[in-house]
Order: sequence, then structure tokens, then C-alpha cells
Amino acid sequence: MRAAIFNGVGKPLTVERVPDPRPGPGQVLVRVARCGICGSDLHMTEDPVFCIPEGTILGHEFAGEIVELGRGVETLSVGDRVSVVPIASCGKCAACLAGQPAACAQMQLHGGGYGEYTAVHERQCIKLPSTVGTEDGALVEPMAVGLHGVIKAEMQPGARVLVIGAGPVGLATIFWARRLGAGLIAATASSTTRAGLAAMMGADAFLNPEDSDPEASARALGGPPDIVFECVGKPGLIQRCIDHVRPRGGTVVVLGLCTGSDAIQPFEAVNKEVRIQMASFYELADFTRSVDALDRGAVEPAAMVTNEVSLDEMPEAFEKLKHRTHQCKVLVKP
Repeated sequence: MRAAIFNGVGKPLTVERVPDPRPGPGQVLVRVARCGICGSDLHMTEDPVFCIPEGTILGHEFAGEIVELGRGVETLSVGDRVSVVPIASCGKCAACLAGQPAACAQMQLHGGGYGEYTAVHERQCIKLPSTVGTEDGALVEPMAVGLHGVIKAEMQPGARVLVIGAGPVGLATIFWARRLGAGLIAATASSTTRAGLAAMMGADAFLNPEDSDPEASARALGGPPDIVFECVGKPGLIQRCIDHVRPRGGTVVVLGLCTGSDAIQPFEAVNKEVRIQMASFYELADFTRSVDALDRGAVEPAAMVTNEVSLDEMPEAFEKLKHRTHQCKVLVKP
């Protein structure tokens, strides 16, 4: 099969022929239909902290069709269309049995979506109903990230919400905050390029990027935000969230993936009694709930897709996304 291969930190991906994967016991072979290019993939190819082996096939936001079953598969059939939970785990521990594979001691992030085929365990597959295409199926993973963050926020009905970042995770966070009972929602980012998308997802206001003072969010929301979501992952943004969130019981949820050192002003966080909640990955229930939202007719997530590229076009598109671009979510068609 053909796949886009990681060649080392700072080097571009290359499309090469590699051996076809074979499904082992309990596994299925998925023909990848669509795979999203995720910001974390961009980070992983640039930052040595991830220690990715050369020759790795990345891509973890994918959906496709099952074309072969391994021995012992019981819940799936050839021809089933699935969105894949990209977390390999033991399947036997308390965390796995509770639907929390990210908490498994043997947890590994499962890529493979930048190839034509990949083998995954059947428990990683969420069936797509006939109403949900594989294009939308590739959006389930970032939607689940946003949902997990909103659940971690323990948001009360009518809460004032500020979302920092208008990439796919920030937009998914807005989507779920609106559907789970938020009051007014404001968003902000480094530019206003995605202000329209944020409004489509459910934001009531988009703050001027040049006005980062807490007073700006308080004016837009009718008071300081009860919850601030950090959905970018750059140094300084956790402190910015602390600056904006309301005193006495406000919550900051960190969804952004920042691999560098960062610093906060503890006195302000302590004085305001800020609850800082980190959010990582998702549970299986977050995936199924995201699929259910699409099944019920949610069309907003599809608006995040601004381009589709072939596997041959993918390395160039991948490199361009490392710099400021008008693209939001780019899907690969292997």
C-alpha cells in the first residue's frame, strides 16, 4: 500500500510504498476513507520530545470501511463503516472496561490514517450509521476532544464561557458548550479569520484579537467568564485564562497541547480560587456521543473542513499547515 511516512524531526513526510498491514487476532483491517490533519501531528514532526520512530505512519483522525476481519472478531463485519478511536490499550484493565482506554497503563496513540489501510482492534471501532458519511466520521475525534473538555469543566446551565482558540478543538468546544447548556459564549483567536465558523458553532461574540484585556470578555459576556477553555497550546495562555476567569470558583480547562515550558502567576490563581482542569483525549462515550450528534443531523462540524487533498498532495499540504494559513481542517483521501 501507499502511505505518508515520517522521516525524522523537521523533515517533510514522503509518500512511499510499504507492506500491507494484516489484522491480528481481534483486529480488523480498515481501508481509510478520510483522515484529518491534526495540529498535534504537526507538533510531533517538529518536536523531539515526542520521540517518534522514523518510518512511522501518523494520522489519528480517521474513518473508513472494514475490508478484512482477524481471528475472533465478533462485533463487526466486512463492509461496516467506522470511525476509529486512535488509542490502543490492553482491553482488560479497570480503565479499559470502564471505557477509558486513555487511562490504561498500556495505552498507545494509534496512527495509520495517512496510509491506505491500517489494522486496529475491533474495540477501537465505532460504527457509523447510514446517515453519517466517512467525511464526517473523520471529524469525530476532534469533536470528542471538545466534548471531553466541556464535560471536565462541570459546566452549570447558563454559564458564561470564553474559548481561546478557533481551531478545530476550539470550534468543537464551542459546539458542545452550546449544546450542553452554556449561556453566552465568546471566542477569541490570533485573527478573526474563523469568526464566522465560531458563530456557526454557537459563539455569541468574537473578541478583537488586539483587545486581550479581561474587560473585553466581561463586556461581551455580561460579566467575567465562569469557564475559560484554552484550546491553542502556547506559553502564556494558561495565565491569560486565569486573568479572564471570574474570581471565587471560576474554572480554566486546558485542552491545548503545549510541549514547552510555561509559567503562571500563582498568587492571582490562588487569590481568585481558580480551578485549573487539564483535559486529555476522551472516553469511548465521548466518541459515541459525537457520532450520535452527527446522526441526529448536526451539520456544523462539516463546516470546519476547508480542503481535501490526495495522498500525493498531502506532504505539501502538511508543511503549509505548519505556518499561518486560512485552512481549518484539511482531510486526506488516501
